[in-house]
Amino acid sequence: MKRFWKQAAAVESSGEWRIELDGRPVRTPARALLVVRQRAIADAIAAEWQGAGDTVDARAMPMTGLANAAIDRIAPDIESFAAGLAKYGEGDLLTYRADGPQVLVDRQAELWDPLLTWARRSFDIDFVVTTGVTFVSQPDATVSRLAHAVRSLEPFSLAGLSPLVTVGGSLVAALAVAEQAISPEEAWTAVSVDEAWQLEKWGSDAEAEIALENRRLDFLAGARFLELLRS
Repeated sequence: MKRFWKQAAAVESSGEWRIELDGRPVRTPARALLVVRQRAIADAIAAEWQGAGDTVDARAMPMTGLANAAIDRIAPDIESFAAGLAKYGEGDLLTYRADGPQVLVDRQAELWDPLLTWARRSFDIDFVVTTGVTFVSQPDATVSRLAHAVRSLEPFSLAGLSPLVTVGGSLVAALAVAEQAISPEEAWTAVSVDEAWQLEKWGSDAEAEIALENRRLDFLAGARFLELLRS
């Protein structure tokens, strides 16, 4: 899309905020009004539109994209969307450990064990931790309580949680970020430890580094969206 506006602004109306371009309201891809409840989110979205170049780059507007997802994709079928995220609790990244080399085993334990300990205490659950990639079932109570934590969220919170879960592969790490038990940067270090180790072992790979950086940006965008929701 070519830029056609001069001024983007967040405008309050009846306790909600909409985004306007030269006085005209922005709509989602499904043609719903782009309306949010928090001024911080509205200001961030307006800043993305104001900072857009002559040609709009959707990847440079993550707050807009997540708000659109909350309105168009999540709100109409919140139960189905929440269930999709909750399934990550059945095979959380943090429960599948390497069996070697020892340096990677130690790094995983250092970064992942505290997150599992947090989840055990926060949700009164336990985990089956294994080596390798063969699927192992988690206790029913673990799956159920993690799913309940996801289902209790409203659409915008689910939108922010989604990239944390899907990019990182860990529902536990995502919930820890959402509950402010760990910083987004620390969580990213934890969920990307395998990729970081591979790059360290085999040397620089430009394509792999670009792909990893794009994933990092998506992960951190989700965390920022959740932070703005709390503002």
